[in-house]
Amino acid sequence: MRQLLLILCLIWPAWAAANDWDALETPGAIAIMRHALAPGTGDPATLTIGDCSTQRNLDDRGRAQARAIGQAFRDRGIAFDAVLTSQWCRTRETAELLGLGAVTEAPSLNSFFRDFSTRDAQTAATRDLIATTPGRLMLVTHQVNISALTGQGTRSGEVLVIRQADDGSIEVLGEILIAP
Repeated sequence: MRQLLLILCLIWPAWAAANDWDALETPGAIAIMRHALAPGTGDPATLTIGDCSTQRNLDDRGRAQARAIGQAFRDRGIAFDAVLTSQWCRTRETAELLGLGAVTEAPSLNSFFRDFSTRDAQTAATRDLIATTPGRLMLVTHQVNISALTGQGTRSGEVLVIRQADDGSIEVLGEILIAP
C-alpha cells in the first residue's frame, strides 16, 4: 500500500499537468462537465426538480471546486457563448459557481440514473442541442449522460473537450480536471 501511495505521489503532478486546455482551441470544440463534488450516489426516490432539499447537492468542497474550475478557465481567457445545465440543483449550482456566463437549463442534460429508459432519447436530444446551439458551449450534466454521449466516464468536476462530427458522432479531444 505504501508503494502504491508513493507511486501515486510521484505521478500525480505529471498527470495533473496533462490537462488538455489546447483542445478547446480546436474548431467546434465543446466543454462538457460532470457536476462538481456532491458526495453520495444517485438521488432519493422523492427527488423533485426545483426542490434542492430532495436531491444530492454540492458540499463545500464541491462549491470550492466549481469556483476553482471557473477561475482556471477565466485565467486562460476561455469564454463560452452558452452555459447549459441539467435541472438538478447540483449541476445548476456548479454552472452558476463557474461564473462563465448566464446559465440556461436544458432538460436533455437531466440525469437518467434512476430511469435508463430515457437514455437514448435524451442522448439524441443532447446531440441535437449541440448541433443547433451556436457558439462555444459549456454543458454541465451527470456521469450517465456524459458516458452515453461520449462512451467515456468522468470524475466529479471533470471536463471533457468534445467535438460533434457531421454524422452526429462525438469525438473526445481532451480532458481537464481541477481536483476538489
